[in-house]
Parts: sequence; C-alpha cells; structure tokens
Amino acid sequence: MNISLVGRHIELSDAIKDHLMHSIDTLSKYHLDLISVSAVASANERKKGVTIEFTINIAGKNTVVITQRDDDLYAAIDIAIDRAQKALRRLHDRISDHKNEGLNEAKLAAAATVDLHEVGEAMEDEIVPAEPVLFKPQEVAEVLEKLKESGKVFEVFYDNDGKMRVLYKRNDGRFGLY
Repeated sequence: MNISLVGRHIELSDAIKDHLMHSIDTLSKYHLDLISVSAVASANERKKGVTIEFTINIAGKNTVVITQRDDDLYAAIDIAIDRAQKALRRLHDRISDHKNEGLNEAKLAAAATVDLHEVGEAMEDEIVPAEPVLFKPQEVAEVLEKLKESGKVFEVFYDNDGKMRVLYKRNDGRFGLY
C-alpha cells in the first residue's frame, strides 16, 4: 500500500505524520486490497480551520474520498478516519456477506459431477406407495389389535357412531382413546 502525506499551507510535523500513519494503518484491518492512501491536510485562512482529505484507492472497487473540516487538525483526522473505517467496513460486509458464502458453497456443490440416474433411483427407493384408506366405521377392539401388531404410535379412525377417534400408545405401555 502506497501512502502519501501532503500539507498545503500547513507544515506537517513529525507528531502529525505519526498520527496520520497510525490512523491509516487501522484501515488495513478490513482485509481489502488497498492500493494507495493519500492524506492532504490544508489550512484555510478565510474559514479559520483545517481540512483533511483522505483518498483511498481499492483494487477492483471505486475510490473512497473522505473530506473533513475542523478547527483542530487532530480532531479532523480522527473524525475522517472514523468515517473511512465505516465506509470500508460497509464495503467489506457487502463483499463477505454470510449469504454470499452459502451461495459459493452451493455453486461448488452444483459444479460437482452428479449422476442423475443414481439420484433418480435413490429417490424412487424413498417413495412408498400407499393404498387409499377408506374411512369405514371400525370397532375400538379391532383398531386396538391393529395398533398392537403394527409399530405405530397412534391410529385415527371412525367408530360405529361416526365420530372420529384417536387410539394411541401411552408411555406407560397402556393405550388411550380420544
């Protein structure tokens, strides 16, 4: 990353340069490919203050320009760096969003060679044809015998009065009837 520090109508002391360098180093924590960062500090006599402008060039992305004006140069640097960090964090979040990571895994899985014939056969094994159940009235004792013979936990049926009933196996081994 190329870093340039420029002072217009203001002399940059070693302390200011160190503060700028330390502030610019904090921008690398977002793991973006920063090509260059340019910091221009300028004094404006008519407006009675200083202006700091950061120009951040990112590989493959647009250039980020942050301009901040304040009475104190250190305060202007700190505010401008906070704004730059916010912009870079948003860009980083857009690039490495958790939704995109899932899509990349799905794309890799889809790119793998898949034998559609095997997948079709596997799906056929999972499908179990069932006879349509006719809802004829049944005796409770008849349904109880069916439930004991099968591994089911419950059975839904109509009784002789035409009421829908549920016979179920309880945890204690006995049977319940709704």
